[in-house]
This record gives sequence, structure tokens and C-alpha cells, in this order.
Amino acid sequence: MSINSIDHTEISDVSSKWDYKDETASNLASTKKQQSEARRRIETLKDIRESGFSIEEAKELGLLH
Repeated sequence: MSINSIDHTEISDVSSKWDYKDETASNLASTKKQQSEARRRIETLKDIRESGFSIEEAKELGLLH
């Protein structure tokens, strides 16, 4: 397909239908991912605290990165 064969009116029609919600959905997904990673890290730190290990010991054992 050549760049000259693209119908520019069709492209502009599609771009005008772009929904803001589509854009924010990806932002929400990354926010949810960050929240879940933070939750996992907090749970890991709680488990380390309950086990009696120090942070340095947990790093040596590979429990923290």
C-alpha cells in the first residue's frame, strides 16, 4: 500500500471518533498495575517482618530485589 493510496478523509473520520475514554483506560490500567505491585511489596514486607528477618537478611536470601 502506497502512502498516496490512503484516503485521508477516511483517516480524519476515524480520528474524529477517537474517544477520550479509550485514552484514559490505558492510564487506569497502568495505575491498577502500580497499585497491585505496591500491594504485593507491602505483603512481602509484612511477611518478612513476621518472620523476624531484617531487610538486609531478606535481600541476601533473595526475598527482596
